[in-house]
Amino acid sequence: MATDSRIQFWKRNPKGPGSLQPVYGAQHPPLDPRIPRAFVKDTPKSNSTQNVKSSKKASSFMEFARSTNDAWDIDDEEDEDLFMAAAPPAHVPTHAPAPAPSPHLRPSALPVFVSPPAPSDSDSECQPSSDTLGSLRSESSHDQQRTEGRSTNGRVVKSNSEAQLNTSSVRSSLQKQQSLPVRPIVPLVARISDQNASGAPPMTIREKTRLDKFRQLLASPNTDLEELRKHSWSGIPREVRPITWRLLSGYLPANMERREQVLQRKREEYFGFIEQYYHSRTDEHHRDTYRQIHIDIPRTNPLIPLFQQPLVQEVFERILFIWAIRHPASGYVQGINDLVTPFFVVFLSEFVEEDVENFEMSGLPLDTQRNIEADSFWCMSKLLDGIQDNYTFAQPGIQIKVKALEELVSRIDEDVHGHFQKCEVEYLQFAFRWMNNLLMRELPLRCTIRLWDTYQAESEGFSHFHLYVCAAFLIKWRKEILSMVDFQGLLMLLQNLPTIHWGNEEVGLLLAEAYRLKYMFADAPNHYKR
Repeated sequence: MATDSRIQFWKRNPKGPGSLQPVYGAQHPPLDPRIPRAFVKDTPKSNSTQNVKSSKKASSFMEFARSTNDAWDIDDEEDEDLFMAAAPPAHVPTHAPAPAPSPHLRPSALPVFVSPPAPSDSDSECQPSSDTLGSLRSESSHDQQRTEGRSTNGRVVKSNSEAQLNTSSVRSSLQKQQSLPVRPIVPLVARISDQNASGAPPMTIREKTRLDKFRQLLASPNTDLEELRKHSWSGIPREVRPITWRLLSGYLPANMERREQVLQRKREEYFGFIEQYYHSRTDEHHRDTYRQIHIDIPRTNPLIPLFQQPLVQEVFERILFIWAIRHPASGYVQGINDLVTPFFVVFLSEFVEEDVENFEMSGLPLDTQRNIEADSFWCMSKLLDGIQDNYTFAQPGIQIKVKALEELVSRIDEDVHGHFQKCEVEYLQFAFRWMNNLLMRELPLRCTIRLWDTYQAESEGFSHFHLYVCAAFLIKWRKEILSMVDFQGLLMLLQNLPTIHWGNEEVGLLLAEAYRLKYMFADAPNHYKR
């Protein structure tokens, strides 16, 4: 019966649920039907993968990859037209102020969704709890008028890495969506803050004490990195997160006297790469790489206005192109574009008191813009150095991690593992994206930033601890998984897990369970595998 259901599902959905298709995940709520889709052609495009027989199971990872499409691909023919129409100039100046933002890709350029699961959240920081959504909706109209009345959507403050940023009391306007029938209207973008989903006070006595401890560690002549990791595991205060991330990623030295010198040298080195290599993006050898980056950037957090600004998208294009040509073993792989966003938001928040997602990047001084760009590049590079095998040919790192996840789940919850087997669901069909994007497509950006606090504090957090986080994340939905009795329903659930209202509290519980699993199985290989 499960096999028949699976065959029928694949016939109805030729692109396949196991592929990385556009879904209503944390960053992809349903399209607004009120917005005309100017960039999507009405004529369906023929796809060779649609002719693959549904009953044939991929016999290898490469066959599976060829039979699926990426989560961020819109039709390549449409992309080609769009790319040619927006061909880059021969040279993008990096030392002159960027032009003012111009009209840009709207949500109408988002990919077409293949199924209608529950709506989800966009990447942003704290989401209000469900019992307060009604009052927030009533305020959104007033907030939008107030926001539109300002010349810029954020206040620029003079800041350094140790400066305390005051928590803003101004709410950003909540964008609403026209939902499909029987779906409630939920805000697409919420304020990026460190408050919990339950609406906890912005600063408690305990949090103030923790902040003072961080400042004391950071102000010492030689920061004790082990002590800093210990305190960062349970979350880093927003005010000191930028400098803490720089230190924990290995970008900055522990010695305070050397920090400014290192920052200046590394920032100059990055823009030296820009001057030396960026003009080659139109060369035949690098044209395909740049084309794919240029296509993927508008899909990065498409519902957050900050990431739809042309100036910000140019920054991302430079970061990703320079990284790709400096790492030819892997080059650019779709999904790496998401990994820039947490660093960019954290380093931007160092200079912004207002809500980051609505901030106009052009309002910052040019030197500040350049520093944020360079720091984001180097910290992302440090992260990818530890997981580059996830993005080399055939992505062996992801294959190994997905297999390890399957073995781990079979040990910690035989019912869930057996249910997957009964419904003929393969772990690769949903966990590939979890490993490729470090759960960024499953969680709101506010949760990703909190998660990365711990990843940077953990030894091999991105490469090793992430496995246990994925296992804990899967078991978190145990009840919902076991309630699904068919292949289609189970895959749709796993691709659209309802994390819309998640905040620091939920991430904290997830990390605690992952920590428990790590110390139960990490040092017990015979217990880890069957």
